[in-house]
Amino acid sequence: MKILAISDVPSKLLWDESVRKRLEGIDLILSCGDLPKKYLEYLTNFTTAPILYVHGNHDGRYEEDPPLGCICIDGMLYEHQGVRIVGLGGSMRYNGGPFQYTEGQMRRRAMRLAPRICFKGGFDILLTHSPGRDMVPCTDLAHTGFQTFNQMLDKYRPALFLHGHTHMNYGRGIRREQRYGDTRVVNSYERCLVEL
Repeated sequence: MKILAISDVPSKLLWDESVRKRLEGIDLILSCGDLPKKYLEYLTNFTTAPILYVHGNHDGRYEEDPPLGCICIDGMLYEHQGVRIVGLGGSMRYNGGPFQYTEGQMRRRAMRLAPRICFKGGFDILLTHSPGRDMVPCTDLAHTGFQTFNQMLDKYRPALFLHGHTHMNYGRGIRREQRYGDTRVVNSYERCLVEL
């Protein structure tokens, strides 16, 4: 399965007249959040692939006016062609903004999904906005990531963990891809093509 993972900033390569050709052969588009509604809706015009998303910490307007033609899987386990995807959006709470959580709140969100995850025999992709704890060299509270995600990877060992939130231009130590145990971890900043 060919997956286009997107996050945080619209890609100039997709936001132009060649978008239809660039989306050929893509089976699924997964948004890790903080993308303009108009951008996601624009992409729906040029692909038959479903566009699934979780909320970023700057997606407050999505609650009242979600992107049309896209599917929010934030706080749920969603299955597409046999691929089980768990969506948990938001960032660490650093001010009073929307879609921000304490570690305890994120843990409770994950625990609410545990019965369904067990019923489905685990999951294949963890789709989040924030990274796991210590997966990126950011020390500010907003970008430190959640230990809950690390624990989910330890327990369920999915094939893929897609996140955004930590822009590639934040510093040299931020990598596009790494491994965490058996899981391939991909920072989806802007755009990234992934095969599963």
